[in-house]
Amino acid sequence: MRWSNLNNVKKVVVKVGTSTITYDNGMLNINRMEKLVRDISNIKNKGIDVILVTSGAIGAGMGKLGYKERPKTLPEKQALAAIGQGLLIHLYEKLFSEYGQTVAQVLLTKEDLNDRKRYLNIRNTFNTLLNFNVIPIVNENDTVAVDEIKFGDNDTLSALVASLLDANILIILSDIDGVYTKDPKKYPDAELIKEIENINSEIEALAGGEGTKRGTGGMVTKIRAARIVTSSGIPMIIANGSYENVITLILEGKDIGTYFRPKENKLEGKKKWIAYHKTIKGSVVVDEGAKKALLEGRSLLPSGILEVVGSFNVGDGIYILGLKKEKIGIGISNYSSYEIEKIMGHKTEEINSILGYKDYDEVIHRDNMVIF
Repeated sequence: MRWSNLNNVKKVVVKVGTSTITYDNGMLNINRMEKLVRDISNIKNKGIDVILVTSGAIGAGMGKLGYKERPKTLPEKQALAAIGQGLLIHLYEKLFSEYGQTVAQVLLTKEDLNDRKRYLNIRNTFNTLLNFNVIPIVNENDTVAVDEIKFGDNDTLSALVASLLDANILIILSDIDGVYTKDPKKYPDAELIKEIENINSEIEALAGGEGTKRGTGGMVTKIRAARIVTSSGIPMIIANGSYENVITLILEGKDIGTYFRPKENKLEGKKKWIAYHKTIKGSVVVDEGAKKALLEGRSLLPSGILEVVGSFNVGDGIYILGLKKEKIGIGISNYSSYEIEKIMGHKTEEINSILGYKDYDEVIHRDNMVIF
């Protein structure tokens, strides 16, 4: 199913990659950016909210300082991002102003979305900007982000933003037409896959490796993004950003790129935040009885826990693993790893005698849990 007309869409997240808006030498491709801005402005004039997630800050910094390849060290990347982000947003602001559009810069780190209060505040800020008829321009805050709090790529960031804002569709613009049956750069007989209903191991195998020397992505990160948004009930399209008016054509239902069909049983509200925004600090391994109870929608009790993996505190996100260490779900722990090691295998009524207190009956309540 493709979108048949613009009336179906009220809110769009568009992600543009570094390779789409920069030349091979890292300098910004002003002609390509101008066409992108014109296309987005046209969509905005139709009354559709647009959130632009853009890469290119590090690439722009590379071009400014004459780097030929993306640097390896984190300090170098952060320094180039600090240089390039100003260049990037200045050019976007200049181009959008020519079409009468107002933009706002939003720089995020993973930690911003990990905290529930900050998560809700960010969503309120985005919605206020949209109410002001402003186009938010989003990028990862590369200048301050470190490995522990990095999204890692703007494909994932765009999916999280789309999920955060309950967008109607995520459009990822790249330097490739979509997902192919083989690497089209190596195999002339590679065929474009028009629609993907389920993201399975075969689809993941088609993703291949990383992207260009200037970018961090590649098809792997786009497939990961598709998993996030489709689970939130949001469709996603990967298309070639070099095509004229590509966003407008997509929203008019033209057969462009690869379409990822959204799941009908989508995650809502707090469970969506737990699944995709909460940082995971450890794991618990459960027995078959507990696994069966979890799959039936029950809470996780200490009696069903066999092992604790890692060190975590009350309120941290943890994986729930089966006997074969397969991931059953994710939840917010009511007890620390130290406390769980003491009470695991015991009944709920024994918690108080073991710890000297009992704050909760459950290690993870079903309302604070997402089962895969």
